[in-house]
Amino acid sequence: MIALLRGVTPTGKNRIPKMSYCVEILAGAGLKNVRTYIQSGNIIFDSELPFSILRELIHDTIKKHIGANLSVIIKTAEKLRIACRECPFGPEYDAGRVHLVFTNDPIDDVILSQVMEVQHGDEILAVGSECLYLYLPRSATRKKLNSTYLERKLGIAATMRKLNVVKHISDM
Repeated sequence: MIALLRGVTPTGKNRIPKMSYCVEILAGAGLKNVRTYIQSGNIIFDSELPFSILRELIHDTIKKHIGANLSVIIKTAEKLRIACRECPFGPEYDAGRVHLVFTNDPIDDVILSQVMEVQHGDEILAVGSECLYLYLPRSATRKKLNSTYLERKLGIAATMRKLNVVKHISDM
């Protein structure tokens, strides 16, 4: 299983000072084989608990011990691998500019189709079975597409990761 934390910041109230401490407290809360990848809130672990209980357990444990109030998106490694395979942006796109947006929440099809109709300049929004995809070229001067914009428009909690990060954590 993978927990993708939404809202980890380098400083301030949602800062996680040491991911090693996060591993320690989550292992103490009952998760098995806990490890992390980079400082932005990617936690890989084993558990038999249902996703809804895992989200609450991880959120509450981090809030209690660290003080960070973070949304927790839970996915399986297989769901992340599917998301990577389905990526609509081929080799003609700069892979470093491809982002995947994950949520636990159902997305209303009518609202999503309305968001898809909006022109975002050079930025591209695409829909997959496991996530939303964003292509954010360097030429876009003011990036409109991001997880905060999508959360507000779609009424969801979401987190965004670069394609190469998702590939790496799905293989861990």
